[in-house]
Amino acid sequence: MSGQHFGARLTGATAARGPLCAGIDPHPGLLDAWGLPRDAAGLERFALTCVEALAGVVAVLKPQSAFFEAHGSKGVAVLERVIAESRAAGALVLLDVKRGDIGSTMAAYAQAYLADGSPLAADAVTLSPFLGFGSLDPALDLAAETGRGVFVLARTSNSEGASVQRAVDGGGRTVAQAVVDAAAARNAGADPLGSVGLVVGATVGDSGLDLSALNGPVLAPGLGAQGAGPADLRAVFGAALPHVLPASSRDILRHGPGVPALRDAALRVRDSLVAAAG
Repeated sequence: MSGQHFGARLTGATAARGPLCAGIDPHPGLLDAWGLPRDAAGLERFALTCVEALAGVVAVLKPQSAFFEAHGSKGVAVLERVIAESRAAGALVLLDVKRGDIGSTMAAYAQAYLADGSPLAADAVTLSPFLGFGSLDPALDLAAETGRGVFVLARTSNSEGASVQRAVDGGGRTVAQAVVDAAAARNAGADPLGSVGLVVGATVGDSGLDLSALNGPVLAPGLGAQGAGPADLRAVFGAALPHVLPASSRDILRHGPGVPALRDAALRVRDSLVAAAG
C-alpha cells in the first residue's frame, strides 16, 4: 500500500484513467459465450484475460468474489492472482464481497479482505450494513488503519431491497439515508475524499438520498447491460456526480475473449463517461 488513504488514491486514479469501474464477473453464461469450460481452468483463463485487457487502462477493477468462490479453493487461488496482478498493473481493486456480520466474525472478514499481508486484501471491499451500521466498525477501523476503503450498500437497484432500504427509522429518515449519514460522519474532514463509499444503483431513478455531506465516493452499478447510460447518471446523482464511480460488467465482458476487443470496449465506455461528465 502507498502512504495515501483510499479516497486520495481513488481520486488520483480516476483523474488519470477516467471514472470507470470494470467488473470481472466469471458468470457461467459468460464462460459459455467465450467458449470456456465451466471449471477452474475456464475461470482462470477468463479472469486473467480480463486482467490483461483492463488492468492497465481502467481506474478500478471489481472482481465478483462469489463466482470465484463457487470453484472452491482453486477459484479462490485465481482470485488471489487477479487481485495481485491487477494492482501490479496499476488498477485499484474493489473486491465485491458484500460482507456483513457482527463481532468477531466481522473482525475476521476484515482481516481477510483489509489486513496488510492477506492474499485476499484488496484496495476496497463492498459491505452490507443491514445488521446495523455499527456492526461494520471492525472493517471500517481496519480499513482506516491500513489505508483501504469500503463501499457500503445504501440504495440498491434490486426490487427486493426497497422494502428495507426505503423503510423509515425512528428519526424519520429512511434506512438508506441513515447509512449515508453514518458514512458521512466517518468521512468528515477527509481530503480530497473520504474512504467510506456507498453503493447506489445507477438504475434506481430518484434515489431519495441527500448525498451532499458524504465526502466520499459512490459506486454506481448498472451501467450498460442493466439499462443505465451515462446521461442517466446525472439524473440519479446530480451534484454528487464528480464522486460517482459507474460500474459496468457484462456490457464490456461480452466483447471477449479477445484482449484488444475487451480493452477497446472498456475504453469506449470510459470515454463516454468522460464526455457525459464534461
